[in-house]
Amino acid sequence: MGDFVSKYVNRLDSKGRVSIPAPFRQILTREGQEMLFCSPSLDLEAVDAGGLRLRGEIDTHLESFEAFSDEREVLATALLGESETLKIDKDGRVVLSDTIKAHTDITDSVVFVGQGFKFQIWQPDRYEAYKAEATERARAMRKAKAAQKQREGVGQ
Repeated sequence: MGDFVSKYVNRLDSKGRVSIPAPFRQILTREGQEMLFCSPSLDLEAVDAGGLRLRGEIDTHLESFEAFSDEREVLATALLGESETLKIDKDGRVVLSDTIKAHTDITDSVVFVGQGFKFQIWQPDRYEAYKAEATERARAMRKAKAAQKQREGVGQ
């Protein structure tokens, strides 16, 4: 089983279809998927997408809450109730729904961003802005982790 990695930009065609990048399609095919599971990100103007592993991660997360608890109900509504399953056609394309396009502000181009067990679907300009912020945050996290390790090493 491979991971979704790298970044790809594709354009929507005149019928509103977009090609899923070939490496991503290969992973979905190995999982036996003919559909693409999509769930709007809770915190970003992006859509989390993938196959069985994404659904498995969501299910595992939901199972960490007591059945019928308020927390589980809220998350299930946001992660599953607002999700969509898109049919992948024989040419590896999907039609993005109006809901997905509205959540992401996608009009003519799409960025697919690999994230291991899932990938995200973004509007290109919004992704570039997020990527800049994420890179800065990742650098700060790396520095904080190095400082923590150094402090722990000094105390021994």
